[in-house]
Amino acid sequence: MATESLPQNNFQDSVGELPWIEDTEKIAPKDARELSKLFFDRLRVLDEGTHEYQYARNTLIEINLSLVRFAARRFRNRGNGEMEDIIQVGTIGLIKAIDRFDLSREVEFTSFAIPCIVGEIKRFFRDTSWAVHVPRRLQELHVDLTKAKEELVTRLGRQPGVTELAEHLGLSEDEIVEGLIASNGYAAGSLDTPGGTNDEGAGNAPAYTEILGESDPAIELVEDLHALAPLLDQLDGRERHIIELRFGQERTQSQIGEELGISQMHVSRLLARTLKKLRTGMLTDH
Repeated sequence: MATESLPQNNFQDSVGELPWIEDTEKIAPKDARELSKLFFDRLRVLDEGTHEYQYARNTLIEINLSLVRFAARRFRNRGNGEMEDIIQVGTIGLIKAIDRFDLSREVEFTSFAIPCIVGEIKRFFRDTSWAVHVPRRLQELHVDLTKAKEELVTRLGRQPGVTELAEHLGLSEDEIVEGLIASNGYAAGSLDTPGGTNDEGAGNAPAYTEILGESDPAIELVEDLHALAPLLDQLDGRERHIIELRFGQERTQSQIGEELGISQMHVSRLLARTLKKLRTGMLTDH
């Protein structure tokens, strides 16, 4: 291809045997296809790491970004609508296509690149659209189950059961159940969603935040233990040891007395005095 046939105002000087393209965004799609052939032809004989190789590869990416934008448009209503993220992922697919493309196969680069770009975007949605992370195997099973349900509903006129899904996909019923459970992680519901029905309609029903959950009685215990910790540190060694034996190891006063070589009565007085000290400290802190 002769570069004279392309708009000359886009070229200033050259890099090796390749024309220098000042503004890739001004390259028309038809010219981009012709330039791609020229750059691919040169790229395959250049050594990686050289300045001319990097220029050829980077220019191929830039002049073919329109393919990414074209492929990304079909996904504009998917996910969270962040088109910038989709473009970035699609560009990764374009780069992979450039690195894998073989000009000798006599296939248009456009025909080769579009499936690579679309595949990369689909993988992005497959890996990031799940509200709860599940293994790739179950993500793929979710896709198969969705398709199988659509086919069986059309054929049976009703929702298929686990056995029918298993027979249709050639899997065990346990695998189907695992896939159905995993499918619950695809989308997360809002806690502000109405969680019940009433006489005035579901729209006025209380939200899940108002009807789910209850006070955990252990919360107060956690708070008490948190306040008790520094008070235990203030006890002397024998007091902490007695507390540990009585409440940590659940020893009786007689057993504690035998271990310490003192009477049960003495243990009782020491324990009462220590507990009073801790109780006073707890009430003071509160």
